Amino acid sequence: MFTGIIEAMGQVQAIQEEGTNKHFTLSAPFAQELQIDQSVAHNGICLTVVNIEGDKYTVTAIDETLQKTNLNSLQVGDKVNLERCMSANGRFDGHIVQGHVDQVAVCESVEDQNGSWVFTFRYDSTLGNVTVEKGSVTVNGISLTVVNSQEDRFSVAIIPYTYEHTNLHQVKPGSTVNLEFDIIGKYVARLLGKS
Repeated sequence: MFTGIIEAMGQVQAIQEEGTNKHFTLSAPFAQELQIDQSVAHNGICLTVVNIEGDKYTVTAIDETLQKTNLNSLQVGDKVNLERCMSANGRFDGHIVQGHVDQVAVCESVEDQNGSWVFTFRYDSTLGNVTVEKGSVTVNGISLTVVNSQEDRFSVAIIPYTYEHTNLHQVKPGSTVNLEFDIIGKYVARLLGKS
């Protein structure tokens, strides 16, 4: 389980294809603290560490993960939001994040608010996912608060710290991001027959 509070940014060092799988090797400040078989969220996607060498480690994504997320668009040199799983005695600063991406969204606009930014994302609402005003949503693994909820789009307001310390500063209109909708909202939607 994760909280959506980004711990660090990693950088993609290599991408290797093997059948329908892709192996991503990343450098990260905490790579030497990782263990084989540990779960780490990458842009909100829970992936398992399969190899560690110095300040680099490797994770593997299967075809289903590649098809449902923005991993296929990653290139060597790209920055990735990283979060290790929550420790049992840790603070719960974000919201409940499983690391299971529900779908992708496209950035429609980025508005400079003279000290903050408002990002608007459009997603396919026919898949049954919803946002609510002042509710939580995970964008590229970042726990964020919805400030404008519509049927197929929503906006989030970003403070300078989040903008600088996550890969949101790389997101532009047309960029694809990973979404994980609030787990409580998903259960409520299921109970109400929305999905």
